[in-house]
Amino acid sequence: MPVAVPTQLPQWTRPQKTKVDLPWADIKTLDFAKYDQPGGEEALARELDEAIRDTGFFSLVNTGFEPDEVQRQYDIGQSFFDLPSEEKDKEQYAVDFSNGNYFGYKRPNEKTVRGTQVRDNVETLNIPKFIKSNEHEPFHPHLEPFRDEIEAFSRVFRLFAIILELPEDYFSSRHEYEDPAEDHLRYMLYHPRSLADDESVERTWARAHTDFGSLTLLWSQNIAGLQVKTGSGEWRYVPPVDNGIICNVGDTLSFWSEGYLQSTIHRVTRPPEDQAHLKRQGLFYFVRPGNHVDITPADSPLLKRLGLLKERKSSRPVTGLEV
Repeated sequence: MPVAVPTQLPQWTRPQKTKVDLPWADIKTLDFAKYDQPGGEEALARELDEAIRDTGFFSLVNTGFEPDEVQRQYDIGQSFFDLPSEEKDKEQYAVDFSNGNYFGYKRPNEKTVRGTQVRDNVETLNIPKFIKSNEHEPFHPHLEPFRDEIEAFSRVFRLFAIILELPEDYFSSRHEYEDPAEDHLRYMLYHPRSLADDESVERTWARAHTDFGSLTLLWSQNIAGLQVKTGSGEWRYVPPVDNGIICNVGDTLSFWSEGYLQSTIHRVTRPPEDQAHLKRQGLFYFVRPGNHVDITPADSPLLKRLGLLKERKSSRPVTGLEV
C-alpha cells in the first residue's frame, strides 16, 4: 500500500528565547516517561497534585509527540496564516460567535479593545474533532491535505482520577474522542503592535481569564507573554519548556472537583523588547467533556474527607455543554 507523502511546506522557524531577566513562575515538569514504570502513575499523580495546588499550571515532557510532529503542526498553522486575507476570510469558514459556535476562522483587527482605538491583534483557527457529528462544521479547504495529520495529533486524566481517589477511567471515559463535544485544536497568531498602542492598552494582548473546559494543552513556544496569577496575587511569566506541553486546568475540572483542581487566572501581555517585533504563533488543544456527560461533582473519597462535597439542592445533572 503506497505511503502518502506529506505536502511540502515552508518551515516555521522557532524564535530564540528572550534574554531579558523576567519574573518566571515555578512551573513543575512531569516526565511522562515514568508513566509505564512500576509506581509511575502514582508518582506522577503526586507531582501533579502538588503542581495544580501551587500554580494550576504544569508542563509535560516525553508525551509521545515527536519534535518533528509538533514542528509540522506549526508549519501547517503558519501556512494557513500566510494565505491572502481573501482566501482565509470567506464567510463559510468564519467563526459564528453570534450563535455560540467557536469553530472556524477569526480574523484580527475585528474590534477595538479597552475603550481605545487600538484593535485586537489575534487571529485564530479552531478545528473541531474529526467525528461524524462535526461534518457540517467549517473546515477550510487549505487544510484538507493535512486532515489526517491534524486528526492524529488522555492519559493525563487518569492522574486526576488517582489524585481524587476515583476509578482511573473516571475522567478519561467522560472524554471519549468519538463523543460529540466542544474539543478543538487551535492555531493562533498574535501580531506585533507598536509600543504606543500596547502602552495604551496596558500592554495587554489577552485579558485575564480562566479557560472553559477540562484542560488546555499548549505546545510550548519561546516567545514570552503568557502570565499566570499566583496565589499571592503576583503575575509571573510561564517559562518555555523544550519539547514540552504547557497544561492548565479549566473551569470544568474545577467544577467537577468542587474547586480542589483549580482553574488558574492567566493572561497574555506584550513580549519583552527583544521579542516584541515577532509574530507569536501558538498551537493549542482545548479538551472538553462530552456534551451530554454529567459533570456533577465527583463522589470522591478525598473531597469527602476534606469536606468539599456539598449537598446539592437539585438532582438535575449538569452536562458538559453547560460549563
